[in-house]
Amino acid sequence: MFKNTRAFSGFSVDNIKTAKQFYSEKLGLIVKDNPMGLIELHIEGGIPIMIYPKPNHVPATFTVLNFPVEDVEHAVDALIVKGIIFEQYPEPIKTDSKGICRNEGGPAIAWFKDPAGNILSVLYRQ
Repeated sequence: MFKNTRAFSGFSVDNIKTAKQFYSEKLGLIVKDNPMGLIELHIEGGIPIMIYPKPNHVPATFTVLNFPVEDVEHAVDALIVKGIIFEQYPEPIKTDSKGICRNEGGPAIAWFKDPAGNILSVLYRQ
């Protein structure tokens, strides 16, 4: 039934204006207003990601958006310069001092949060 659909994803934030500023200015994404009061993140591939305001927003406790990159170390350094703070996790996904997990057998990955507390990541594009 959904094999040929152009599915899209979305998640909530507590402040749409703050989210728009974060995703456009800090992450450098194309962000467009939607007539329904939402914002759309436009990334490569053509299907937007919807971000919607929710007054009783509770941040996701899992990764809601992953950004594949060629060089995780470079991406982390560039985001740190912009004021992004990376999460620190203990075993079994132990992160280094920068917040990068380099577990053997898996891609390098680092997690950070948007202003609404949703978890995002940069990870090695395989």
